Order: sequence, then C-alpha cells, then structure tokens
Amino acid sequence: MNNQPVRVRFAPSPTGPLHAGGVRTALYNYLFARQQGGQMLLRIEDTDQNRYVPGAEGYILEALKWLGINIDEGPQQGGPNAPYRQSERKEMYMEYAEKLIREGKAYYAFDTAEELDDMRKRLEAAKVAAAQYNAITRMEMTNSLTLSAEETKSRLESGMPYVIRMKIMPKEDIRFNDLIRGWIVVHSSQIDDKVLMKSDGMPTYHLANIVDDHLMGITHVIRGEEWLPSAPLHVLLYRYLGWESTMPQFAHLPLLLKPDGNGKLSKRDADLGGFPIFPLEWTDPVSGDKAKGFREEGYLPQATANFLALLGWNAGTEQELFSMEEMIRTFSFDRVHKAGARFDIQKANWFNQQYLKQLDDQEIIAQLKPLYQQKSIPVNEDQITQIVHLLKDRVHFVREIAEESLFLFHAPETYDQDVAVKKWNEEAANAIAGFKDALAGFEGSFLAHDIKDKLSATMENLGIKMGKIMQALRLAVTGAGAGPDLMIIMEILGKEEVIRRLENALDRLPAQIRLA
Repeated sequence: MNNQPVRVRFAPSPTGPLHAGGVRTALYNYLFARQQGGQMLLRIEDTDQNRYVPGAEGYILEALKWLGINIDEGPQQGGPNAPYRQSERKEMYMEYAEKLIREGKAYYAFDTAEELDDMRKRLEAAKVAAAQYNAITRMEMTNSLTLSAEETKSRLESGMPYVIRMKIMPKEDIRFNDLIRGWIVVHSSQIDDKVLMKSDGMPTYHLANIVDDHLMGITHVIRGEEWLPSAPLHVLLYRYLGWESTMPQFAHLPLLLKPDGNGKLSKRDADLGGFPIFPLEWTDPVSGDKAKGFREEGYLPQATANFLALLGWNAGTEQELFSMEEMIRTFSFDRVHKAGARFDIQKANWFNQQYLKQLDDQEIIAQLKPLYQQKSIPVNEDQITQIVHLLKDRVHFVREIAEESLFLFHAPETYDQDVAVKKWNEEAANAIAGFKDALAGFEGSFLAHDIKDKLSATMENLGIKMGKIMQALRLAVTGAGAGPDLMIIMEILGKEEVIRRLENALDRLPAQIRLA
C-alpha cells in the first residue's frame, strides 16, 4: 500500500447542485493528489435513480473546471477504469454481493414494507433504543437465513422482490486510523445489516463505493464527516471481501457550519442570508427556483478556491492568500481541523477583493464592458481604464466598479444633506466659484496633478485653506461627502463637465439647504 502511487476520487451524486462542502471535498482531494504526484478520479455515483436530477452531472463537471480542479480520469476524460458512472457498472456489483452470499457474509431478504414497519413498531413498543435489522432481529424476519434453501430458491426463481443484506458478524472490533481524527474503534454490535443490493437491482452506496474504490486502485478516501458513521461498515466490507490489506486510508473532513456556528450550513441559510453556497448558479429543473452561484455573484475562481480551502485547514502560518500551486505545496491532513468550520461570507468577500486587486486591468475591463452596455452607458477605452484605476482597490467585485462609477456619467441632482449642512457655507461657495472661474481659463492637459496645482494656486490667491473646502468641493462634483481620489475623478470627467457640475452646485445647494 505504501508503495502505491496516490489515487483519490471525488464521487458526487447527481442529485442537484454541488454544495460548498462538496466543492471543498473535491479541492482537498485535488490538493493532496497533486502534492503526492498522484491522480484524481471523478466518479458519478448515480445508483439512486429516484433522486437523479437532469443536468446535475454537467453542473458538477463545469463547476470543477471553473475552480481549476483538473480531473485525470472520469466520464469526460475516460481512462483504464471506465465506465465512471455507477449506473453503467451495475452488473459487476451483483457479482460481489453473490460472492458474499456464498461465503455466508450476506443474505437475501424478502421482507415487505409492511413487515419492516411491523418490526420497527415491535421494537419501539419494547423500548429498544434503535430499531434495526441486525443479528437479533434478522432471525424473526423473512430472509434466506430463516427460510429453507428450497423456499429461498423458489422465491428467487419466481421473481419475488428482494434485497441483499450484509450479515454483520457478532463480536467483532472494527479499527481504522483516520488521517484527521486518529484511531477509531467500533464494535460490530453497533452496526445493522445494511442493504447492499436494492430490489431494483442497483447497489447501495455502501457496496458500490467499496467495489469501485478497490477496482480503481483508490489509496485514500477523503470525504465529508457525514460519512464517518458508515466508515466501520465499509471497513467490514473490505474485510469480508478479502481486500483489507489494500484498503484505502480514510480522512473525514469537518462540517461546514452556519455563519453563526450553530449547525450545519444549508441552502436555507444561504437563501436567508442572501449569499451563495454553490459554485455556479443553479436552476431547479422541476420548480424553476434559482440558487445563487459564486461565479454569477462575481467571485473569482481562485478567490473561491482559496476561501474554501481555509474552511477547516490552515498552513500553520499567518499566510492567507494562496495560489493553487502554493496550496498544493503546503496542504497536509495534520493541519485539517476536527471541529466544524464557520462559513463567513464576509471573509469570502475579502478574499475576492484581494484577488481582484491582483487581477490584470485588461481582464477587469473585459468584464466591465458588458456591464456598461447593459446600462446603456457609452464608455471609451481610455475612460474605462481610468475608472478601473480609480475604483479597483475600493471594491470587492467587478460589478461594483460599474455600480460605483455611475456618478461619473450622471451629474448629481441632489447632494448629501448632512455634508451640505456642515460644509457648505459662504467660504465654501466663494472657493467653488473661484475654482470654477480658474478652470474656465485652464489650458493644457487636464490631468489630476495639474488640476490639484490649479486648485492649490486658486485657494492661495483667495486666502482659503484647501483642507477647509475639500469636502464641499467633492460634494459639488459628486453629490457625496466621501469617495475615491477627487483629482482623478475630475480628470475622468473632463474640464467642461467639472465646470458644469460646479455651476449646478452653486445654483442648487443653497436652495436644498434652505428646504431642509
């Protein structure tokens, strides 16, 4: 086992959009595989046909590609272990289930839904803590352990519905070393006789994932904490099938918690909080309901991956920003926490802001142009470049650049009342009027540093300190009392537009203050 090349798998079910917890599971598998020079497989676990959702598999593939998680073997890539959809591997699972039956480690069960319900009611009436189909109750049920061989054969030949259950041996200790949680010991008396093959001929997750992991040479099973209770059963299956010596190592990842830390993160929490927990937007094919996606909400893929990676893992340093290559280099299971990780969308926004700052201006411009087109705002290449420089470091998302730059295209019709009352006075009005007149005679390049020099010289001539009128000037130009560099704003607006706005402010502001 130790000499085998690392092979991991991400095995989602196509039952809907990929939750953030699933994305993080895929990411950790990818980081570990790449760090170890190994391979990552994608396997679609679609054995539960009742829960299959059209479009979900394509969604999974697109989400992984968007995040930069590159698959080595899978439904799209193919590979020596094809097919990679469990529904296409259906026949092989029965072979292993029947092997377990022949060896006395599994059995046919013919119980009807009514019989199973009666069993549960009897156990509940007897105040049995867990109503289970196990080593005790199975001897009271309709199965190949209580029926004669002839009766069992007759039922099978007649086509009577049945399932195949695992026969849990009593008095066995199940031990395994989880890479995150350490040694775990469970007694077999705590495990019920799980169904391995369903009445529709499809395997359950328990059998299918063990058989596939073995046949595909998986060396490490990295999955969510919700599968931890099933792990002892899976270890037993490896033992019963004679594969315990090549059994993969397990790592069960911590839960993603609600923003307040109380309970598991759900779609409802995201809907109530107005934030995404899915990588891409999802439209339910039945109800038509839409769920937000990180991509459509403006998050960059590298920021999303970085944010999710640090939900439950850290490098043991103060570093927070990691490229995919850096995460691959530093990832380790001994730095993955056992406790759940709180999903803080504000932290996700911070990550996006940091990556946006690093993004090439041309990439931002390419994303901005269609946003301006949607708003029917004509903007040329020079203007959009200036706007990016002005606002890039002040926003979390590209869309905010478009939103927060609207004041550049629409002169203010009203002004921030609090700032107006505090800062607009006779001295401010005189300063604005003097600056307006000075701009009228301004010749040459209308650049930020030239504008600042002209403003400074004008205030010096008027005997007014610049610091006393800067907020009033900003108010006159933008309508607000705060914002990005005012000199650059005026450069973008151009001389004629700045003069027009100053004239409007001199005319409108006194009236607005009087009416307040």
